[in-house]
Amino acid sequence: MIFYKEERAAMFIDGANLYAAARGLGFDIDYKRLLEVFAGRGRLVRAFYYTALIENEEYSPIRPLVDWLDYNGYAMVTKPTKEFTDAFGRRKIKGNMDIELAIDVMEMCDNVEHIIIFSGDGDFRRLVEAVQRKGVRVSVVSTMRSSPPMVADELRRQADNFIELQDLMPHISRARTDVQNPAGQPIISQPQPQPQQAMKEAAQSLAEAQEEIQDVA
Repeated sequence: MIFYKEERAAMFIDGANLYAAARGLGFDIDYKRLLEVFAGRGRLVRAFYYTALIENEEYSPIRPLVDWLDYNGYAMVTKPTKEFTDAFGRRKIKGNMDIELAIDVMEMCDNVEHIIIFSGDGDFRRLVEAVQRKGVRVSVVSTMRSSPPMVADELRRQADNFIELQDLMPHISRARTDVQNPAGQPIISQPQPQPQQAMKEAAQSLAEAQEEIQDVA
């Protein structure tokens, strides 16, 4: 990763896309560690996290994660999902946050020297190009090592710096600890609890929420 200590940077996380990339690599992200990693590489001005919320249900499984992030250094950008029925009569949920992310990037790029986008969506290629014309460097965080790869080739080529998510895994994955039986023998490996109980609950239910949200352009 190419970072400069005095460089002002901002993170823009496409929540659904990053979740899918991490899941494809078989690990869960510790968002506290993620923030610390990038804050330690420069002057991190802001970390935005984008996600749609299913608000017509009594309990949204992603809400604990949103609340935890909101209290722990992330700027949350959310909007309600929209439900529709496709041509086959199947219930679908639309929750695309691309426009919100792109607008915030364009507004923020006048105040920073480095934009870090956590997404592999090829639709962001033109956004990256527009930001680069303003003299701002752009890094893209995603993965080529999942099956299929999560990052579009055109986005990876356009970025000044591509950061492979799997290379970050040792630094940002949720730590695991061995649980021992009464005889002192390890019997299972479990994730350690996040700084707050809400984060643990969110990690367990995030898959359910993200699978319900269809990312429709």
